[in-house]
Amino acid sequence: GKTTIILRCLDRDEPAKPTLALEYTYGRRAKGHNTPKDIAHFWELGGGTSLLDLISVPITSDTLRTFSIVLVLDLSKPNDLWPTMENLLQATKNHIDKVIMKLGKTNSKAASEMRQKMWSTMPKDHPDRELIDPFPIPLVIIGSKYDIFQDFDPEKRKVICKTLRFVAHYYGASLMFASKSEALLLKIRGVINQLAFGIDKSKSICVDQNKPLFITAGLDSLCHIGSPPVPDNDIGKLQAHSPMELWKKVYEKLFPPKSINPLKATQDPARDPQHAESEVDEMRAQKDQELEQYKRSSSKTWKQIELDT
Repeated sequence: GKTTIILRCLDRDEPAKPTLALEYTYGRRAKGHNTPKDIAHFWELGGGTSLLDLISVPITSDTLRTFSIVLVLDLSKPNDLWPTMENLLQATKNHIDKVIMKLGKTNSKAASEMRQKMWSTMPKDHPDRELIDPFPIPLVIIGSKYDIFQDFDPEKRKVICKTLRFVAHYYGASLMFASKSEALLLKIRGVINQLAFGIDKSKSICVDQNKPLFITAGLDSLCHIGSPPVPDNDIGKLQAHSPMELWKKVYEKLFPPKSINPLKATQDPARDPQHAESEVDEMRAQKDQELEQYKRSSSKTWKQIELDT
């Protein structure tokens, strides 16, 4: 998961705990002898898609120019994968666009530089430059729990791999799969360090669906990814207004999303036994009881007013 990856990147040997809302930590790295250390700030969003509003806390006009997004998706839950990815990326992109627009009113040069920087991961002679829409800031997509995913049916693995390759390439993002394997975590650590401290970017690539994918931004192509994995006679029946929508329909045909309200699906942290604190919980129970009594008495009062009128 996200916390394990962050702890590994920071060389912290401690057990990963479930993320509560938006959590912050930082890492430092020395550039050389007798020089100030570089500091990287890590903001980790928990709760799946239920806490999207918190995205606006770390992403501001002051932080945007050095900000990167790492989206961690659970490969063991393919039916949740597309809606989770779509909601998180869309909410993040919408917020970033607003920040860039606001920045443009006070510093048009900085906003212009940011828009140009979006294309930095894509080589100028890449054949797909006219067909993609890079994410406003550097983006890395990590598929976690590869150890479970590798035992999936080969055809299902093929659809998930091809779909994630398309999405990552369309957004000018890097894509890689992770598990508890030390070798995979080391590769992920290298990518995170590159984002955080500007260390040389890896140029390695693995597109074999029978192995953990590892594709640095700009090294894939639509030609190598191929068309959506659906019979040719069926592709014309799918009504889609864009390539992204077409891939979504093909993916959700095999992995229909579960119709669960993410707000209801997420457990209330205040009632999570692992965060139990007897004094706080007793006070909370008392306040809940007082609130219910207030609601009942308010309801009676309003009914009485209605009767009186």
